[in-house]
Amino acid sequence: MAHRQNHIAQMDLIKQQRIAAGLVSDRFPEVNGIVIQMTYFRKGSNPVLMQRTVNVFPSGYAYFNMGCMISGCIDGGFDLTPVIIEMIRKHTKLKKGTLACCGKNADLAPDHANIAYEVTIKFNKKH
Repeated sequence: MAHRQNHIAQMDLIKQQRIAAGLVSDRFPEVNGIVIQMTYFRKGSNPVLMQRTVNVFPSGYAYFNMGCMISGCIDGGFDLTPVIIEMIRKHTKLKKGTLACCGKNADLAPDHANIAYEVTIKFNKKH
């Protein structure tokens, strides 16, 4: 029961963070859409955990913190917010890179997970 309550509390916190981030259309009116492609990696003999594509529309929240997919990771994840904000400022359409999870757990190694990402931003056409 306590695990379920913790999960509900965590989901409520994420919902509040999404709302606080605001809508893409309000924060970045020049953006028509964002596509984030990620490959999650973990330590071990089978390092590719999963591949994921996230489409962010102008009507969506400007929340770019992707959770860690490793079970038991506490306060982990991959915050793409600085990457995306820099891209918008510089009007960059494509960026690739890697991020390491900063989450903790006594059972997990500090470098337990990372992602390779590719962010594509479509900007509104200027008239």
